[in-house]
Amino acid sequence: MRILSPLSYIPTIKGLIANALLGERRYPFYASFKLTCRCHFGCPYCNVKNDPTPDLSTDAIKAVLDNLSRSSVLMVSFEGGEPLLRTDILELLRYARTKRFYLLFTTSVRDLLSYPLAEYAPLIDFLHISIDEGHNNLALFDALPTLTKLPTHVSVQTVVTKDTIGALAEKVRMCHEAGANIVIIPAAVMDKAEDHFPDMDAFEAHVADLRKKYPATIHTPQGFFKAYKNHQCSPASTIIAPDGKLYYPCNIQGTKGPDLAITDLNTWLATPESQVLRTTMKTCTKNCGWYQYYSIDSYTSLGSVLDALRPIFRFGKK
Repeated sequence: MRILSPLSYIPTIKGLIANALLGERRYPFYASFKLTCRCHFGCPYCNVKNDPTPDLSTDAIKAVLDNLSRSSVLMVSFEGGEPLLRTDILELLRYARTKRFYLLFTTSVRDLLSYPLAEYAPLIDFLHISIDEGHNNLALFDALPTLTKLPTHVSVQTVVTKDTIGALAEKVRMCHEAGANIVIIPAAVMDKAEDHFPDMDAFEAHVADLRKKYPATIHTPQGFFKAYKNHQCSPASTIIAPDGKLYYPCNIQGTKGPDLAITDLNTWLATPESQVLRTTMKTCTKNCGWYQYYSIDSYTSLGSVLDALRPIFRFGKK
């Protein structure tokens, strides 16, 4: 994990202070950018392909990245769909590397080793490889010993459903032995997708047991389960749709805010319109379990940060 310039942290620190003074999570620190809705798969618990949207141009994506770099956001995740389907992905990686945020990259392609990873990896701070039954790409676990040699931090991201929770222990074991971390995510309930949400009590207990057996391997913070029990999702993490518009307050509700290629994020977040939408999120009763919204507050607590990042310290390199 690289260390950014001290000046790079100033917008995020200002956001933290403002949030504390305001008593709300107005300014986000994590942004998931869906670079495309195109994907090789059709996971039953995912609705990305059910809402087809044309890809943004390279220049429009760069404009969004400029916007995020001015904002409180400190971590941007390139996601999809499948971001490797974009023919300009190397150009986008190089451009993102010049910005004041860390870059996370999530991919699930089965033939990942056929891509020019030696060229991509140095531009990525955290490489997340999404491996699970929904993607039908479990063979990628065998590639982990090779992938963990890349000059980036490698983690597996696996979605757990009510039918696949029994396979989780073997996945964690393989990650542990390969020197990779694992982010364990429940299949959240969303519109236009099948309900595969696992029993959360059993899920939490199983993850706790695996933490003891495989220390410093699992990223998923304990605060995620606490937030779910307390119905406490947070807009401190946000998602940008493939059309460049901000899902707000969240993608589960499906409402969108501004086009971030043309509207300054921090400025819009101070408007009455955004305040109304945050109130909508706070009063939502769905309790969908979307990992991103329920885990983000764990990263603003020192104890939770250390718990969640311990796997990085254990396997940290490059």
